[in-house]
Amino acid sequence: MSQTRIFVPRRSPKGARGPVALRFAVLLGVAIAPASPFGCASSPRPFPLRGPLQRDTDLLPVAAPCRRDPTKRDPRHVACAPETYISPLAWDGVDNSVFRPLSGVFAVDPPGEALNANSLDEVPDSAWFTSRLGARSMSLEEIGAGACSPLQILPDEAPDGSWVIDEGKDNGSTPGFRVDVPGQGKFLFKADDEAKPERATAASVIGAAAYHAVGFFTSCEQIVYFRPAMLKLLPGLRSTDNSGLERPFDEAALQRVLKIATRRGDRVRMQASAWLPGRLIGPFRYEGTRGDDPNDIIAHEDRRELRGGRLLAAWLDHFDAREQNSMDVWLADRDDEPDSSPGYVRHYYLDMSDCLGSEWQWDGVSRRLGYSYLLDWADIGLDFISFGIPTRRWDRVKRTLGREKFGYFNVDDFSAEGWKNEYPNPAFSRMTERDGAWMARILSRFTPAMVRTLAETGEFSDPGDTAFLTEVLKGRLRRILGRYLTRLSPLADVHVDRGDRLCAVDLADESALRPGSEFRYSGVLLPSQPLPLTHSGSNICVTLPHVAGDGGSADAAPERYVSVTLRDGVAKGSLRAYLYDLGPVRGYQLAGVERTDP
Repeated sequence: MSQTRIFVPRRSPKGARGPVALRFAVLLGVAIAPASPFGCASSPRPFPLRGPLQRDTDLLPVAAPCRRDPTKRDPRHVACAPETYISPLAWDGVDNSVFRPLSGVFAVDPPGEALNANSLDEVPDSAWFTSRLGARSMSLEEIGAGACSPLQILPDEAPDGSWVIDEGKDNGSTPGFRVDVPGQGKFLFKADDEAKPERATAASVIGAAAYHAVGFFTSCEQIVYFRPAMLKLLPGLRSTDNSGLERPFDEAALQRVLKIATRRGDRVRMQASAWLPGRLIGPFRYEGTRGDDPNDIIAHEDRRELRGGRLLAAWLDHFDAREQNSMDVWLADRDDEPDSSPGYVRHYYLDMSDCLGSEWQWDGVSRRLGYSYLLDWADIGLDFISFGIPTRRWDRVKRTLGREKFGYFNVDDFSAEGWKNEYPNPAFSRMTERDGAWMARILSRFTPAMVRTLAETGEFSDPGDTAFLTEVLKGRLRRILGRYLTRLSPLADVHVDRGDRLCAVDLADESALRPGSEFRYSGVLLPSQPLPLTHSGSNICVTLPHVAGDGGSADAAPERYVSVTLRDGVAKGSLRAYLYDLGPVRGYQLAGVERTDP
């Protein structure tokens, strides 16, 4: 007997009204649909006759609470936008490494399924995520451009003094400054690590391009080579370092940044991050909700895109995926009043400079990155009871000879399932098999040519660096797909063709994870009727017999409802599709799919 499961967000925003109530009702219906057949009837009906939710209503403008927000120009200024959230540099690490594990010792909080998957087991477009590579073909040019529009690409040449430095870079380990480029906007310029030329700037651009292709919101990231004479430093600038100490950002400070930056002839190489649109209101958290955002009603740790993001981070070794490397922006309807209502909050990922082999100053810590948390209670406990005798994976990792700038980034020691970021991430920790399979289906769309294009956006001086990075990324990707596309069904793009054919593409076959002879397809109209099946490459279709006529019973009548099970012979689980037969003239309508556990 199946049980109905109703998922309720942990915390509702205060004062939520209007579209929020509608959105809650829509999401609740979508969330329970794939996993909650109604009672114990002989013909379970977990999916109603309607299309999947494709667009989340959190993209609709809402009114944020108004408050007094004095400025230098207007002491009586009123802002009708969410307040700025300040995330202390060390607090998130301490909270997730110490306090959250301790508070969870006696808590009963099993990681159930994500709350925002739709009836096709996908994630609707939202203020967090928009389907790109998983929903359509992307050109190599699109992959390489990332979030950059043509108007944001900085030129190789500009008049002396035309790029104005109007702010020093606050916080972070990478030195830099902000530049106002006439006609193109503001950009945060960041330098490479002096000991590893080109790696950090390349990692930032490559990481942002990958995140953007998958579907996340990122800033426009590009590598720029410029003459120092193109810069003009405004007087009286200040910047704040990681310790909170404010310092002048003067000519001496600028020269210190330029001195450590990588050079190519008389040109300085730096990473340029385009300033985000809207009003910056601080990082997003990987758990809970934002109380002053009426649209934010699903606990972040229960969002599939944040959970599944763990595999994307693992692929790139983005161990620094934490709240400080994110940013929420309030996008008001009125461009001239960025802190006015109505508007909505969009959520961005920032700073992927730690990807692709970043290291700490201590080799012992650098070896553990990706394999163990900085404060890993499980590993500490195992070391205690075993006296530290067992050899761990990080004890044997080595840098690749000739490619030391990439640290310990490799394929041989990589475990898709065992990868860990710097310290526990609440959303990553709750990733389920379905969340991982969803992300793997998207990652499988990266072709070898696309992976090569990602590596090329790093603009390495040595072609060997590009070739090395391409092969490592391809190898790590294959390990992720081999793990997460062979348990739950890898069949995707499920649709009805010509009214009576149910078709899908096998992403495991398309990715050549197994020899072609191992894929043995079958389709069954439940409970036990085999269906005629055609197979071309990684595409399969089964022909459905009609079970209802064109007239008579209502479209959503139980006798029109059927379910079909598809198997590929490789994955342990199957895909079950639920359809309504609207008769020979209108054909079948797909209502939903679920991927059964092995």
